[in-house]
Amino acid sequence: MANPKEQQQNLKLNITPEVAEGTYSNLVVISHTPAEVVMDFAQMLPGAEGATIRQRIIMNPIHAKRTLAALNDNIRKYEQQFGTIEEPHTTMGDTVPYDILGKA
Repeated sequence: MANPKEQQQNLKLNITPEVAEGTYSNLVVISHTPAEVVMDFAQMLPGAEGATIRQRIIMNPIHAKRTLAALNDNIRKYEQQFGTIEEPHTTMGDTVPYDILGKA
């Protein structure tokens, strides 16, 4: 039986043209229950009141933790190739309360 890493490398992903276009998001709201993590990806436009949720992703906590690890790994690789990503101190005039890693 193949180990999980070998299974991931052999996974064939199919994508429809609509999904391949992607969805732009500049805001994510994350909430959770004991059984799931919910991420609402939204788009906030300058001068608009509020934000519009463009996609909602719901996953179990184990998968969310694995997704976080994969995102951290990809950010590390990105910064090795392109340099450090500088975090802004403000966004749309407001103080950024925390970054994606939960730092205050």
